[in-house]
Amino acid sequence: MAAATRLNEAGEFVQAFQHLERAHVLGQQYVLPHVATHYWMLRMGEKRRSVPEVVGQVIRIILGALGSAVGIVPTGNTGGTNISMFKRLPLDPDIQELLKQYP
Repeated sequence: MAAATRLNEAGEFVQAFQHLERAHVLGQQYVLPHVATHYWMLRMGEKRRSVPEVVGQVIRIILGALGSAVGIVPTGNTGGTNISMFKRLPLDPDIQELLKQYP
């Protein structure tokens, strides 16, 4: 999230969004981090003037909070509107290692 913030402030929106996607994968099991990544994705969508991203993130904030609260999330999903919100994706090896450390 810190890297995404720095890149966002520098106007590097594509790279910032990539960091948000990784933060989403790491935090989607927990309500607050999950919602926070979608909130910042929504803000990025606003900056890029992407109506589909903004609308998609509003929906994902609501459903993501519910999914995390009940323990049903699509593992590996990066959280952007370019991917179905229900699609599971393979985890990057470095993310797999991080998640093993924090069961």
